[in-house]
Amino acid sequence: MSLQLDAAAFEALVIDELDLLPDDMVDGIENVAFVTEDRPEDGSLNLLGLYQGIAITHREHYGFGELPDRIVLYREPLLSVCDDLEQLHDQVHVTLVHEIGHYYGLDDEQLHELGWA
Repeated sequence: MSLQLDAAAFEALVIDELDLLPDDMVDGIENVAFVTEDRPEDGSLNLLGLYQGIAITHREHYGFGELPDRIVLYREPLLSVCDDLEQLHDQVHVTLVHEIGHYYGLDDEQLHELGWA
């Protein structure tokens, strides 16, 4: 049986984990919405999180009127890989760091090298 947590409790957990991230990791983040959703659009449980946007290393200009980038954490896939709340906190932390890494322009290989994936 997988861990159970409703959407509001999951969102609160994600906010708590976001608050615990090092300042030097999050201080440079601009115009990014952190959101939670139950599952990815395809309904799978394979994707734990997603960065939707243009990494800061690939932006030519950034000004007024752009919609915010999004970092999405998927509740049901994350719950499906965790046995308890401690494991969920750890996995949410890893997923946040991973997706923030994409915001900073790091690809999956670089994230693995840094131990962030």
